[in-house]
Amino acid sequence: MNIKTSAALIGTLMLPLAVMAQNIATVNGKPVPKARVDALIKTATHGQEGSVTPEMQGQARDQVVMREIFAQEAEKEGIPQSADYKAALELARQSVLITTMFQNFEKAHPISDAAAQAKYDQIKAANSGNEYHARHILVDNEEDAKKLIAQLKAGAKFEDLAKKNSKDTGSAENGGDLDWAKPGNYVPEFAAALEKLKPGEMTETPVKTQFGYHIIKLDEVRAAKFPTYEEVKDKLKQQMAGEQLQEFQDKLRKSAKIGDYKWAAESAPQQAPAGANPAPAPAPAPASK
Repeated sequence: MNIKTSAALIGTLMLPLAVMAQNIATVNGKPVPKARVDALIKTATHGQEGSVTPEMQGQARDQVVMREIFAQEAEKEGIPQSADYKAALELARQSVLITTMFQNFEKAHPISDAAAQAKYDQIKAANSGNEYHARHILVDNEEDAKKLIAQLKAGAKFEDLAKKNSKDTGSAENGGDLDWAKPGNYVPEFAAALEKLKPGEMTETPVKTQFGYHIIKLDEVRAAKFPTYEEVKDKLKQQMAGEQLQEFQDKLRKSAKIGDYKWAAESAPQQAPAGANPAPAPAPAPASK
């Protein structure tokens, strides 16, 4: 036997071993490929395969083998020929196609550090300025508000009067405390009055808004806190990627030629979300008033 013949013989003997290495088992003579295990783990871990433990590997292998057992039995029962199976299979086929397409889009259009930094700077600029820690008492009419102001000037505690009289029940429990917020979180009349106060001061006259009459007291003022870019970078990129994907989806929908069809959102009557207000109100807002 010459060298060439020996090499060919060894290659022939090794071929079955290589094929076996690609399968994890056989079920009723049918091989179960290792690729199924890899695909199952990738789906379960969302692609983070570095976190896979030997125990998870074993569970995935067991599940793949069990799936093959069940699938073979289902085929024996003729399920692949049923209309329900074919309809479900078509939906599954579309889901895999769509998911893969979206994944390919995100890979082809990654959010750069420069784009994320620019977005961060834009958001930070829009949220710069001061935050105000304020309290308020909300009543239905101006006369009641004036009487409360007189009591406060006579020495009554703001917190006590808020708990007893404010119809904004959310803040009344805490002595009218609205916590820290930017003026833009409030309706314009409330914000304007708040920004004129100095810490420790309250409004000398009732402030009228769409919710009633307010007495506002300012406790503290501070520069608005904002997280660093590094703290929010990953979440910001994820959000930007989602917005970019949504734009891609909208573009596909608008470019598609669809005859005699109305989207459900377009044909249904438009209703405001439950509890929504036409303008931001002091938090927590008495939305139901």
